[in-house]
Amino acid sequence: MLKVTVKEQRVAYQNRDVNGAATMKSLRRDAAFPLRSMIAAAALSAAIAPTAAQGCIVYVPPTLEDVRLADLVVIGTIENYRIVRDEAGRRQRLAQPNLPSELRKLYQDPKGTILSDYARFDIRIHDVLVGQAPDRVAVTWDNSTFAEPSKMKPGRYLIALRRPNSPSPPLRGPSGTIAPARDPKALTVLQAPCSSAFIYAVGSEEAEAVERILTSK
Repeated sequence: MLKVTVKEQRVAYQNRDVNGAATMKSLRRDAAFPLRSMIAAAALSAAIAPTAAQGCIVYVPPTLEDVRLADLVVIGTIENYRIVRDEAGRRQRLAQPNLPSELRKLYQDPKGTILSDYARFDIRIHDVLVGQAPDRVAVTWDNSTFAEPSKMKPGRYLIALRRPNSPSPPLRGPSGTIAPARDPKALTVLQAPCSSAFIYAVGSEEAEAVERILTSK
């Protein structure tokens, strides 16, 4: 049976902000949106309804206290950001004869993302809030259901990281996907399943709240 993740469904129909949170595109452009298209969209959604192993049903607001699980929290700039594409996974799915046409287009799209893609980047560190670190660290980021942005805006970010063998924040949504560590030797971005990653622009409400939590230990 063909398994399609919610992430792949949303990539086909959504835009994303820097943190990967999904914003639905409007399927109806005007009141004359064809009934046939509406039926087709509904059929596709029904065919790829989520399961616990496949992805998130809904976005869950972050629990900022999860930052206490971080092994390293830094203020820094993101450099050398890139998406690592799972080309083998794409070839495997494209070989399935019953793959829906929308998803076939997605897997053939050089800019499309799938569940097994992830991001790598370097952090040039300006300040360390928790833990110890050199001036630069290389990290991975697997944003699970909501996908990674194709690029990051310039500026300084508060970023919380954990070691691959450290506990991750718990699942607070009805379902979610927890992928294995992409690189057992690299730190990874702290993120609860179905929620946003601990990558917050310096000066944002979230970054300031996280700093307050850390100083209240």
